[in-house]
Amino acid sequence: MQGPGIFLIQFLGPEAPFNTLDGLATWCADLGFKGVQVPTFRKDIFDLALAAQSKSYCDDIKGMLADKGLQITELSTHRQGHICAFNPAFDHMLRNFGPPELADKPEARKAWAREQLMLAARAAGNLGLKTHASFCGNLLWPYFYPYPPPPPGLIDAGFTELARVWRPILDAFDEQGVDVCFEIHPGEDVHDGVTFEMFLDKLGGHPRCNILYDPSHMLLQ
Repeated sequence: MQGPGIFLIQFLGPEAPFNTLDGLATWCADLGFKGVQVPTFRKDIFDLALAAQSKSYCDDIKGMLADKGLQITELSTHRQGHICAFNPAFDHMLRNFGPPELADKPEARKAWAREQLMLAARAAGNLGLKTHASFCGNLLWPYFYPYPPPPPGLIDAGFTELARVWRPILDAFDEQGVDVCFEIHPGEDVHDGVTFEMFLDKLGGHPRCNILYDPSHMLLQ
């Protein structure tokens, strides 16, 4: 356990101190936090591509946080993970989850997101982290509790495809010695214990596939 910790994504804003990692870190430290979960979809907060290739950049980030009594608990790719695999029914809601030039290119957006996860694996390794936070995507979410019932095999096929997408990503994290912890969350195909077990089974029990436990969901799930 590390903490108390805070997920910074909920507090990003256009004005200081919420528009830079340094400002956010000072704000968090003043509130008594010890750990920060860092989002990676905004280059002005955390440069994911640079972190994937530069140990010096990662050391500078760690040093800045340490000077304030903070450490990174995990990097987060919730946004990128969510669009690694999504149902076309949700495309209109996800057009701003990738680069603007990919807004009308759903397949290119998925490919971009998957490459982001590969970068995140290397960045986590350069930071010396052991865990990573993400969502898994929602290929199947429209078909949970539908009427009429889904045809036989649909759910199984969906989890097979979800595992196909994630296996190389998990392998990349494995090379860095980092666990990928999927947040169990409504709107994701992995949204409870049963669906996590289905996903893990399709991955052949991949050792880097783990659960991110968020106590705020406990009453609902």
